[in-house]
Amino acid sequence: MQYRTLGRTGVQVSSLALGAMNFGAIGRTTQQEATALVDAALAAGINLIDTADMYGSGESEEMVGKAIAGRRDDLVLATKAAMPMGDDRNQRGSSRRWLYTAVDNSLRRLGVDHIDLYQVHRWDPTTSDEETLSALTDLQRAGKIRSFGSSTFPAYRIVQAQWAAREHHLGRYATEQPSYSILQRGIESDVLPVAEEYGLGVLVWSPLASGWLSGAIRANAPIATSRSTFMPDRFDTTTPANRARLDAVERLAEVAAAADLTLIQLALGFATAHPAVTSAIIGPRTLDHLHANLAAADTVLPADVLDAVDAIVAPGVDLAAHEKFDTPPALLDPALRRRRA
Repeated sequence: MQYRTLGRTGVQVSSLALGAMNFGAIGRTTQQEATALVDAALAAGINLIDTADMYGSGESEEMVGKAIAGRRDDLVLATKAAMPMGDDRNQRGSSRRWLYTAVDNSLRRLGVDHIDLYQVHRWDPTTSDEETLSALTDLQRAGKIRSFGSSTFPAYRIVQAQWAAREHHLGRYATEQPSYSILQRGIESDVLPVAEEYGLGVLVWSPLASGWLSGAIRANAPIATSRSTFMPDRFDTTTPANRARLDAVERLAEVAAAADLTLIQLALGFATAHPAVTSAIIGPRTLDHLHANLAAADTVLPADVLDAVDAIVAPGVDLAAHEKFDTPPALLDPALRRRRA
């Protein structure tokens, strides 16, 4: 396992992180299975576990808490808040009011007295950066969180938050958690350069592109991944974007085979090769999935393999741009880009 410094925090984390989104109902994972995944991940050298309050409406945090009981100091624990946690309109977002409640709820579910990395799950356009950063700074001073970061923020919002922290003498985001894979390389154009500029640690999610790069999705074969059952549109190979992805996967599989690698090793080796990336978050549902991912723990792709990847999916290109999660609101809502009379 490789280890890297998480931004400017001084904390050393593994180049692969265990994501717990599949713990519980989402991944149909029992507590026994979740604990076995944590056991195996820690034994393999993974020391960073990432979850969120909204995964299973708190179920993932509870399962992580039980799985790490008695060995809290052996790992770096990360969670997130801001996504809806109930019908109440104030049980979401990044206001001081909600973050104070959300962090206490996460601490209770996790069964710990502090969180190593507390992340704002999405940018909240209704709350000022000063309000959010002030609340996070106070939670840090209170000892409830050690560091804080953002997740899936557009590049310009990352810059704005860094400016606000300096302007108002507040703590700043130490990390960013964006989506990144061979098939979704858009953040290479903006988010990753910004992260490097500000010395942010970067924890990338979906490095296997929701299963497209797991080896389970191939031409002329039925698609039977767990996500295809509840996200069918993302795997409908009659659409242009998905046909492009399938074509890329077939060509990538040839590159992997020529380099004596699995497709998973190629995908994870690619994600952790970028100098701005600290760790790639893997989200296994089973021990078999975990071990397939762990085979990439020490994968370092040579230049010729990375060149071959670039020839298939060009740097900075998203093959499914409509699935981006950090699109500026004005690109989605016509009213925001049209001057009112």
